[in-house]
Amino acid sequence: MSASNKPLSGIRVLSFEIQVAGPYCTMMLADQGADVIKVERPQGGDTAREGAPKIKNDAGEVTSGYFLRFNRNKRSVTLNLKSPDGQKLFRDLALKSDVLVENFRPGLLSEMGLGYESLSKEHPGLIYACISGFGSLDDLKGPYSARPAYDIVAQAMGGLMYTCGADGGPPTWLGVALGDIVSGMWAAHAITIALYQRIRTGKGQYIDVSMYDAMAGLAERSISAYSLTRHVLQRGREPYMAPWGPFECSDGWVALIVATEGDWAKFANAIERPDLVGMEGANSGPARAKSMTGWLGEIVAAWFNRHTKAQVMEKLLKAGLPIGPVQNAQEVFECPHLDARQLLIDVPDPVIGTARLVGPPIKMSGSLEPITRPAPRLGEHTGDVLREVLGRDAAQIAALKSQGVI
Repeated sequence: MSASNKPLSGIRVLSFEIQVAGPYCTMMLADQGADVIKVERPQGGDTAREGAPKIKNDAGEVTSGYFLRFNRNKRSVTLNLKSPDGQKLFRDLALKSDVLVENFRPGLLSEMGLGYESLSKEHPGLIYACISGFGSLDDLKGPYSARPAYDIVAQAMGGLMYTCGADGGPPTWLGVALGDIVSGMWAAHAITIALYQRIRTGKGQYIDVSMYDAMAGLAERSISAYSLTRHVLQRGREPYMAPWGPFECSDGWVALIVATEGDWAKFANAIERPDLVGMEGANSGPARAKSMTGWLGEIVAAWFNRHTKAQVMEKLLKAGLPIGPVQNAQEVFECPHLDARQLLIDVPDPVIGTARLVGPPIKMSGSLEPITRPAPRLGEHTGDVLREVLGRDAAQIAALKSQGVI
């Protein structure tokens, strides 16, 4: 599908990004039609290009599956930002862009004279988004602002790891880089808000997204529970509703939540124990939650253990309860429902031909078809962008290359 039919068509995004958080943000924007110009180092580029898994074609060429995940629909430009000429080219591109996204160390671009304070003087409409571990706005700096951060640090500090895992077991990483991905999502959301506001005011602004903030935002349930009750939620223990969680069947696991008293009655009847409704120790969500560590948990677990996943799904779905199988990656990849939803998209790749990847979860009636341009090779679009955006001719581009600027 042509990007011209997408909501962000005509928006130019300059990205100085690495690994996941920045690339995920700009991929979301590119998926909706923005022209994302990804600035990379001439030697090596984004370090994600070296990430696993590595896939090799019959000719021996190698591509990084890690890089493919977050970089479709972008253009790659190489600039040596250690050189004054490279910095000038970056500045010129920024002044002709609507949005700048960066997720390197806070202050790095400012040290080169390329931070928001400097660029916004010449380009008041620029929207400048910085994704960092602990925040970057001077007025909101805390004691951790200068610390480095990766996803696992943000998950740990934000409260997610503390409540994830088995009762009595160690804190557990959630198995996906939520610290990066959710921060990128929040940044993309903030950028679209700022673009809308710019229509009304004509002014851009600085956007500060912190991975720590984002993870604490995801952990709002446990934080709110503590605020209201001074009770710290623990791993593997649900204090407010039950049955809740993964349950083991004879051939695998399912996940269920019984959120209301009406659902509890449906569940009790489905497992042929209507006598449990109204029984002492099972007559409210908190009461059932407490009893799940004892007699009620034994009854529920025994029923699941006696049945297959298919039998459990049939009985409880028929009762109108929310339940689903715990699926592995292969099962998700081959799921007929996600196939009908067209969640997985085929993205062309110059090395492996086609990569089937997770596409935009957003579906909009006005633009159902996704954009499927390949993740760029390092510096693939440098000449095109310098000609198109900055008006450089072939001789000037050749000179910049010979000087090591691009």
